[in-house]
Amino acid sequence: MDGIYARADVVAGVKDATDKISSEKPDKIITIGGTCFVSLAPFDYLNGRYENVGIIWIDAHPDVSTPKDGYPMAHAMVLGALLGNGDAELLSLVKNKKFRADEVLYVGLQGLHSYQRAFLDEAGVGYEVQSDKFISNEKIENFLAKFDQILVHFDIDVLDEKFFHSTYFADPDAGGDGSGGGKMKFDQLSEILSLISQKADVVGFSIAEYMPFDAYKMHQMFNKVKIFTE
Repeated sequence: MDGIYARADVVAGVKDATDKISSEKPDKIITIGGTCFVSLAPFDYLNGRYENVGIIWIDAHPDVSTPKDGYPMAHAMVLGALLGNGDAELLSLVKNKKFRADEVLYVGLQGLHSYQRAFLDEAGVGYEVQSDKFISNEKIENFLAKFDQILVHFDIDVLDEKFFHSTYFADPDAGGDGSGGGKMKFDQLSEILSLISQKADVVGFSIAEYMPFDAYKMHQMFNKVKIFTE
């Protein structure tokens, strides 16, 4: 493992995505499914294709961990790698210029571990912990106005698991690094996404960490009912 769970598979997946993107040379990329690490290859490519790109990171977590922080899952390291920080092998997968600290805006961010806060402060990445109140539309608009193109990373776990169950934190047996889930409701998310769509040229959009636990449980249940399996 060497600090990252399933390291070889993680690296192979990014290399495969990078090869496919390089072959197609798209102007825009939508990525659906997988862990948060699916944003690495498309966001890196689009940052190389365009000159003035910003990231809206809609997530309950900052995703700037490194192996030395003790949590071995690469999905918690993806934005750190795009910012040029972290494991050497993961950094080698980033082929274009790294993103600057002022090119990232967190939306929906919840409580931070001390090592995450220390990195963000040292790197100069602005952030607001949004446990009580989400970032204002005005701040989102001001951020969007600075860039010609925008990339949106949407982690399903930004949603409150009480209102949307297809998220990691809806599983009572889920492990993790001790972080909690998001607090956002669908109407709040819809308003934010509509604002971004109206005010920005969105060229990349990732939807990550969709976990349909209810559908899986229904499938397992009906798999034991004869009429559905004949």
